[in-house]
Order: sequence, then structure tokens, then C-alpha cells
Amino acid sequence: MSSNDIDADDVLDVPETEEKPKLSLEVQIEPRGACQRHVIIAVSHADVERYLKKAFDELQPKAEVRGFRPGRAPRKLIESQFKDQIRDQVKNTILMDALTQMGDEHELAAIDEPELDLAAISIPDDGPFKFEFDIEVRPDFDVPNWKGLRLSRPVREFTDTDVETHLTKILTSYGTAAVRDGAIEPGDTVIADVTVRQGDKKIAEHPATHMKVLPTVIFRDATIEGFDALMVGATRGEKRQTTAAVSEDAANEPLRGQTVDVEFVVQEIKYVHLPEITPAFLDEIGHGQIDSEDDLREAVRGELQRQLVYRQQQQIREEIVATLTRDANWELPPELLRKQASRELDRALMELRSSGFDEATIRAHANQIRQNSLRNTAKALKEHFVLERIAEDEKIEVDDDDFERQITLIAAQADEPVRRVRARLEKRGQMDALRNQIVERKVIDLICRFAEFEDVPYEPEEETVAGVESALVGGHDTSAIPESKHEEGPQPLPGSTDRSNT
Repeated sequence: MSSNDIDADDVLDVPETEEKPKLSLEVQIEPRGACQRHVIIAVSHADVERYLKKAFDELQPKAEVRGFRPGRAPRKLIESQFKDQIRDQVKNTILMDALTQMGDEHELAAIDEPELDLAAISIPDDGPFKFEFDIEVRPDFDVPNWKGLRLSRPVREFTDTDVETHLTKILTSYGTAAVRDGAIEPGDTVIADVTVRQGDKKIAEHPATHMKVLPTVIFRDATIEGFDALMVGATRGEKRQTTAAVSEDAANEPLRGQTVDVEFVVQEIKYVHLPEITPAFLDEIGHGQIDSEDDLREAVRGELQRQLVYRQQQQIREEIVATLTRDANWELPPELLRKQASRELDRALMELRSSGFDEATIRAHANQIRQNSLRNTAKALKEHFVLERIAEDEKIEVDDDDFERQITLIAAQADEPVRRVRARLEKRGQMDALRNQIVERKVIDLICRFAEFEDVPYEPEEETVAGVESALVGGHDTSAIPESKHEEGPQPLPGSTDRSNT
């Protein structure tokens, strides 16, 4: 049994449902840096004997021993035959009870499960039952003053031109791909065989890789700038070459921080025929809730507004956390950062997905996070520690309605039933990431109520970055984007999702 079999939430924070006599515990807690504690627990021998007696008392009436009817075997024979089984059972029970009691009696703001090697722990024949473990905790700090902050807020009245530009982007996802016979043009999709070398050594190959011809192409572990300038004008069969710097957090550890040569051999060039806006198309894109082109443009304007709200939240959040974490110079253990990295990725992408961004944008953002994984995670953890403390001080909690609203937004963007999205989040263990997202947003909203704002102009971002799902130089990478139903396909408009099956 591994350390992952015991969850910190289960053993440190959840109260017992039935009254039990308290254990006689000796607890030593040794600091090991700002975010780690080494805990040594000793359970008295009398408590161990009490637990063993109770376990054998419960076993005796139903114990099956050869030569005796059930429940009729002598107590000493039962204790001899079932000794190992009962001691193992009692060990696990005492561990759970001791950890729960320790959590009640000692304030440890655990952020992960304790690292317990259960196979190496055993109950001694005499003396106290001792075990020890490391646990990662939130650091102790004074909450900075968060009232009366001066913040900037991006604002914009979206014009008809903004709406048309965004509508074209949406229509592109519903368009029909056609093969271009001539040279690559900006915005085309190139399908190319990608070969990565370092000197004469071939590092990796990526056949038939789809890449939109934009200024930047970002793989999981490397970014190629000037991709449009490199590829525009190339024709089928033509080769183009460049170099790329591998990120310091790449899965392929020996190549971290190194430069590699990248060759693209064009296999095919595609562009998109935009669909006509017909009644049938309006019915498809709006699930029967969009009846005219005016309705369509109004829905597009609503999506732009939703994305502006996300940009406002991000801008305001960045300013708030930059102020509140100015003195957060805690050293975070690299192992903690590695374990938390996938959770931070989940949280960031759920925010994008519920704010109406398309999967291409989400994939590019995911790759940017991956390339600076530990640094981004350290920043996000420090922000979360501060915001979580404010939430505790101000009694901010998350209820079922909060979860339902957020999951409904994600489901609308994925064009999936709410039940299916909830089941997927629960199966992947992402409900904690969703809870953290909701808590942090509530705290930001609270801080904003006491803040002073200056409105600043917001310019919609142009599409300049294309994300590629693979790692350029390969390597084993277990992090995955929480995918929606239409990973490559069109995205529904806000308010257009058919909820009859939710």
C-alpha cells in the first residue's frame, strides 16, 4: 500500500461519525522549510492492546477454525491463527484514528496527503506504536492588507467590426477544409512532417503534424517564433528549417534548455471555406435558439463580452496578487511543485473553457504553462495560499450551487450534458481544482468591492499563437489537457446549448 492510499482531507479534517475514546498520543512536529513538516507520532501500548482486544472480540463470534463450529474456537487459537490479519487491520485503523486526532489537536493546514510508507510500518510486540511521515502544509504568514487597493480595469464597447472579426473566427470552425494547390498563405493550415535533430543525431519525428500558419507555434516543450514568416510561400514537398530552444521543464530531461534544429517538409496545405449563414446553419450553430443573422451577431457580441470579463478578471487578479504576494518569499519544495503542476494546469484551463475560449486557444495556453511549469506553479501556489487565507478569515465557502454554475458554464462551452462534465471532473480528480478556482474568484470579488478602479482601454487580442499537442523533442509527459467533446470542432455560442438532456 502506498502513501497515496491515505488522503490528507480524509485523515486530517474529517470528523469521526461515532464517538471513540481519545488515543494517548505523543506528537512531534519538526519544520522542514516553509511548506513541509516532519511528523512523529507515538501511540501508547495500552491503546494498541485496546484496539487489538476489540478486533478479536468482534472476530471471535464468527471466526472459522478447522475442527470447530464458527465462534466456538478457543480465544488463544483464534489469536494465533488470525494474528497477522488482525494486527494489519488494527494498524490501519490506529493510523487513521491517530491522524484524525492529530489533525484536530494540531493546526496543520495540509495541502497534500501525508507521505506514509504503510508497508514499512508495523505494530511492535511491546512499547508504543511509532510512525513518522512528511506532510506539505501551507506556510505561516501575516495576511497583507487587501482593502483599498487601486486597480486598473480593461473596458471596451465592442463595435460591429469587432463582432464581424470574431464571427469570422467562429465560422472558420464550422467551415470546410479545402486543399490549396499553390503556396502557403497566412492563416492556412500546413500539414508537415517535422524532424528534430541536434547535430547529426535525430531526436524526434512528428509525421503529418497540423499547424496553423501564425506568427508563433508552441509545442508542449518548445516555442517557434516567426513561423508564418518561415512557412509563407512554401509549396508542397518543400523543406523549411529553423531552430528552437527546448524549455527547462521539458519532459525530455537531457535536452532541457538546449537548442535543436527543426525541419518541416510540407505534405499538404489547407484553407477554410466559410459556411453560408442559412436557416439550417443558424439552427445547427444555435440549437434552435438563433433565428436570424441579427440573433447570431448578438450571440457573438455576448461571447466577446464574456471573454472581456475573463480578461478583466485576469488583469485585476494579476494586480491584486502581485500586491498581496510581494513579500511571499517562501521556498517551495520542487517535489511539491511537481505534484501541484497538473492541478494548476487543470485550474487555468477550466477558467479558459468556462469563459468561452476555443480549443485552439486553450491548447496554446496549456503549452505555455507546461514550458514554464515549475515557475508558473510556484507563482500560482503562493497566490492560492494568500487568497485561501483571506477566504478563511472572511468565512468564504463554496456550496453546491457554486459548483453547479461553474460546471454548467464548462458544459455549455463543450456542448455536453452537465452530468457528463461533472462525472468527468470527478473521475479525473479535478473537483478540488474547480473548488480552488471558485474560492479564488470569490475572494477577488470581495477585494474588488473595497478597491478603487481606473478604466483602461482593452484591445481584443489577435490570433497569433497556434498550439501543437505533441512535445517537440519527445519524452514521457503525463499531463493532459482536460478535453472537451469538440477538441478540433466548432464551439457553441453562449446561451445556445441544448439543455434538454442535462
